[in-house]
Amino acid sequence: MMDIKNVSVITLGCSKNEIDSELMLALMEKNNFIIVNSLEDADIIIINTCGFIKDAKEESIETIWEITRYKKEGRCKFIILAGCLAERYSKELLEEIDEVDGVIGTGNIKEIISMITELQKGRKKLEKTKNIDENYLEGINRLDFTPSKYVKISEGCNNFCTYCIIPSLRGKHRSRKIEDIIKEVEFLANNGVKEVILIGQNTTDYGIDLYGDYSLHKLLDELNKIENLKWIRLLYLYPDNITDRLIDSIRKNSKVLKYVDIPLQHISDSILQRMNRRTSKKDIIKLISTLRNEIPNIIIRTTFIVGFPGETEENFNELYNFIEKVKFDRLGIFTYSKEEGTPAYDFKDHIDEHIKQYRRDRLMGLQQRISYSLNNQKVGKVYEVLVEDMIEKNLYSGRTYMDSPDIDGLVFIKTHNELEYGEYVNVKITDALEYDLMGEIIDEFSK
Repeated sequence: MMDIKNVSVITLGCSKNEIDSELMLALMEKNNFIIVNSLEDADIIIINTCGFIKDAKEESIETIWEITRYKKEGRCKFIILAGCLAERYSKELLEEIDEVDGVIGTGNIKEIISMITELQKGRKKLEKTKNIDENYLEGINRLDFTPSKYVKISEGCNNFCTYCIIPSLRGKHRSRKIEDIIKEVEFLANNGVKEVILIGQNTTDYGIDLYGDYSLHKLLDELNKIENLKWIRLLYLYPDNITDRLIDSIRKNSKVLKYVDIPLQHISDSILQRMNRRTSKKDIIKLISTLRNEIPNIIIRTTFIVGFPGETEENFNELYNFIEKVKFDRLGIFTYSKEEGTPAYDFKDHIDEHIKQYRRDRLMGLQQRISYSLNNQKVGKVYEVLVEDMIEKNLYSGRTYMDSPDIDGLVFIKTHNELEYGEYVNVKITDALEYDLMGEIIDEFSK
């Protein structure tokens, strides 16, 4: 059997993939593999792919083809594909790309060691997929301890939105036990993690399958007790099951950031119905009003889809006017992606790509103006900032509670002090950009 020990992982797509990659790396280190950052030094390269929408699929395919050169020209012996694209097109990828040796599905990551072992024994073109309803891989301690870490509280989704392929790739909704999540977060906090970001396909549905009740509020109440933890951030809260108990838990728990990511996708009732969204314009307006009334200074982030089949100019204008009126703190716009295997794929009234892009650009232009106006209102105020990077001497960047990593803005901090990665400092905002803020350090919070 070949002695192949150096492993490198490339992660594409969402934060859920990031966690899956970390779990695979932890399994491999536990089995005496050596984790290397340089692809040139890797005997095994694992590409954790994304297959959610067209752009993500194209990026994954381009990355795979690019990585094949390390097998042709370098020391790489095996290329293994993981993630959603691998789950979705496993046979095609194995057949069409000679350099790919194995494909492992979204529910099969625990089998990564056995796959490598089989490849070392001379087996070829291995496929381990179709286990999408597998539970989370518990009891595996992650290896990387940056100040902010994603924590998956559930997997899969039961919503079956007509545009979305995720239930076919990630399975039905499955919550992790509260005690298992607490154990993981305590481990992370004890190793220097300051902020945990709770994620799932739909975090609002947390607990309904295990406990017969929507239980995210109970999880937050328990996580808030963890001593070394500073921030708890919530992403991917579908609007239909945000309960009064959850709102109260966000409001009362000091470590739970007053920040919510609620993917709304549209506001026109006719489009929401075609999307199979379990909400309405009336419900959405009521929810936003309740959140803003019950939780002072709450930051609301959302995403919308434009160009969904059948979206008329009237539907789009309704969405535009809604965004203009509500003035979301953070907002992302996606153009509809026609995905085979979804009900919307077979809808008859698809919209031209240039119209989709035009509508997206109009909404992003509107949001840029809204964001700039909201940011200007922050000038002169003081915020607690988590330091993340040194740009140059006397200039750092970081985030407030108002910003999630990678998708939201930054605060650029001017200071003569030497700041540490992961510390919290008090910053007075001196200037505003469209999405970012500038500020000066005035004193330091305890690390």
